[in-house]
Amino acid sequence: MSFVDDSRRVGGASTRVIAVTGGKGGIGKTTVSINLGAALAALGHDVLLLDADLGLANVDVLLGLAPTLTLADVVNGTCELEDVILDGPLGMRIVPAASGIQHMAELDTRERAGLINAFGQLERRQDFMIVDTAAGIAANTLDFCNASHEVLVVVCDDPASITDAYATIKVLNQSARRHRFRVLVNMAEDDRQALRLYARLLEVCDRYLDVSLDFAGNIPLDTRVSTALRRRQCLVQSFPTSPAAQAFKKLAQVTDNWPAPRSASGRVEFFVERMAQAESLRRVAQL
Repeated sequence: MSFVDDSRRVGGASTRVIAVTGGKGGIGKTTVSINLGAALAALGHDVLLLDADLGLANVDVLLGLAPTLTLADVVNGTCELEDVILDGPLGMRIVPAASGIQHMAELDTRERAGLINAFGQLERRQDFMIVDTAAGIAANTLDFCNASHEVLVVVCDDPASITDAYATIKVLNQSARRHRFRVLVNMAEDDRQALRLYARLLEVCDRYLDVSLDFAGNIPLDTRVSTALRRRQCLVQSFPTSPAAQAFKKLAQVTDNWPAPRSASGRVEFFVERMAQAESLRRVAQL
């Protein structure tokens, strides 16, 4: 395996990879991924957003993009990863996945590892890679979460959201021994409600799991979010002064202060080993 020299990047800093997940669909996970990435890019960071919903991709749809090549072409060996990357809002770059291709949702271990390895061959190093995972706890979702430095769990005021977030945390904790998670409350009525939802999830996790949950903040209910979605635009770019956009900017500043990975674990190639390890742990857990 060839390793790309990190010295080309300013200060030799490592790529920080954040998986955005939550278990339940419809909680605004992709909206969070897009706007967190755009807000980080607005801070001057080099950001790559990976649409890791490999079978039902929608990042390109929400941004009105029309990719001619996707990750399916990379997996098939018909192009390189550099060929599929699109320019996104505020300088963020986007890796589109395929939509409606069943095989992409059922990649085997070798294909998933090869996909992550492809990121290690990128000539341009990024400060952040945001991984927008699929809903549920399928193997692809778990592997991308376990290959990331941080897991940002998105919840909203819906009993099923709390239940599914807990299930996601439980599986990641028990199958891959992951102990630290960040929690973001989306579509919150106010700060008090957001803290109540976080406290509810924290209580059940403290009771049954050996994990640490950190409150990352909340994104308020904001009609501009749905307006941006209908227009297929990025909220942070289109409505930068809206309450939700301001919250995403604050989240980006909080995220920027999370501990950076050590240089070895900051190499994207290192995720190949982490994914393989996650697969082994999952097999052991199934015995």
